[in-house]
Amino acid sequence: MKTRLRAMFCDHLSIMRGKYLPNSKIGDDSTRFCRSVFGTHYDRDLLDAPGSMVKQGLPDMELKWLHDDIRDSWHASTKVVLGNLYDDEGQPLALCPRWALKRAVADWRKHGLTPKVGIELEAFALQADDRGRLMPYDAPGGVVYGTGPFADPLRFNDRIWAMADDMGFSLDMITAEFDSPQFEYTLTFDDAVKAVDDIVLFRLMAREVALEYGIVLTFMPKPVAEAGGSGMHINFSFTDEAGGNALSAGPRGGPAHMNDLARGCLAGLLHHHKGLAGLIAPTANSYMRLQPGSLSGYWQNWGGDHRNVTTRISSEGGAKARLEHRMADASANPYTAVAAVLQAARLGLENGHQLPPMETGDGFDRTDAREGTAVDLKGAVADLERDTVLAGAVGLELVANHVFMKRKEVRKTRDLEGDGMRDFYVHFI
Repeated sequence: MKTRLRAMFCDHLSIMRGKYLPNSKIGDDSTRFCRSVFGTHYDRDLLDAPGSMVKQGLPDMELKWLHDDIRDSWHASTKVVLGNLYDDEGQPLALCPRWALKRAVADWRKHGLTPKVGIELEAFALQADDRGRLMPYDAPGGVVYGTGPFADPLRFNDRIWAMADDMGFSLDMITAEFDSPQFEYTLTFDDAVKAVDDIVLFRLMAREVALEYGIVLTFMPKPVAEAGGSGMHINFSFTDEAGGNALSAGPRGGPAHMNDLARGCLAGLLHHHKGLAGLIAPTANSYMRLQPGSLSGYWQNWGGDHRNVTTRISSEGGAKARLEHRMADASANPYTAVAAVLQAARLGLENGHQLPPMETGDGFDRTDAREGTAVDLKGAVADLERDTVLAGAVGLELVANHVFMKRKEVRKTRDLEGDGMRDFYVHFI
């Protein structure tokens, strides 16, 4: 088979959409899709969501890419590329999450700073039993930080690693997480858009490679009710115009060595804590994970080397200085989630929000924080709608579409629990 091109974008529900294009079109730089994808829900219900133009003839939008962004893929004779979406007038499509991230990067560059991002993904491995029901992958020797065949008897993660190397991804780590069969995948820091492009393609590759082994690798926040949750931790820092790490106040990190930039970012993330949840923990299943005492980013707090706070400042300084935001999960579109975190941080810096004292409680039996996220998707969407400043920074049209779709999702999932809740999402996330 001649080499073909798989041109893709990540939509409002974090579902990968694309087309296979023939070898003759690899030299092209665009293709068209129906704009009303942005009115399509997980269950294929077509809704007249803001901006989706479902009732205006379901017109086209255009996906455009750069030829230099075309890369080899994990499938033979297939190259892959991600692009940006444009409306029928050739303007950036307001609903496009990748544009939202590019705007966030541009807003930070006005301060002479370039955001750098590293993302940690967590996922559960599921297998179908003899009756076709999805069950946890049988890894009886799996333990936290487990490696080798006891944690992964089929060794599908070895294949994921090999494919990541072939595609040029810079893997920082693969390991077993706390609840077997849960795994963590971390890519190294890079410029924000490049880092999210890589994590989007890595996540798709990992799911498709695992499926060849009979594994449904799901990045759902809580696919196994009796186990822990899976997050998408967003680590970030900034490069200044001299090439240094702008979050660094010296060779040592942690709360005692923060600079004004770090304080401003932390203050913004706390100020917009409730509104952020509606964007970065955006499914009904997210709130099975986002609970007090679950190391998940529920509380409106921050700390140092403390896994039970929402925003953690690394104890490493110098070039490795960074902040880690722990609320998001991978049911969120990664472009939207990173854009939202960067914008909340920027708003804290620009608006001079005050940083409250750091958390001193253990997060299990005691916490200083008195405010958390909403307890369900309905409340989180209401909090997002109230946070008009954050919505304006991320993109009013994108947020309006998101709020509409998520309100519909609240109704669709109202009576779902257990396997029913899992199965509503599991093949998409």
